[in-house]
Amino acid sequence: MSTETTTAPTPDTGARTPEAAGIINDARRRIDDLDGRIIGLVQERMAVSAVIQRERITSGGRRVNLAREMEILAHYRDQLGRPGTALAMTLLELSRGQI
Repeated sequence: MSTETTTAPTPDTGARTPEAAGIINDARRRIDDLDGRIIGLVQERMAVSAVIQRERITSGGRRVNLAREMEILAHYRDQLGRPGTALAMTLLELSRGQI
């Protein structure tokens, strides 16, 4: 029989011990940091994509290169599975911009 006392879950973490709540809070801070970095990378990707689109259009090409987009979709799917395709679609949509 365990002698460890559990309490009701803390509202912010759902943990039943202070130790678990501490671990969860630390992990959430890491996730928040990672999310900030991911958002920054997405914004950088959007800016680079805008350069590519602008140059393609200026040179007489089309704004979107469907063959390249298919490569990106396949890469994300191969690396992340089926949900990777949805993530890639979102990134492509964000990166198409309004040039």
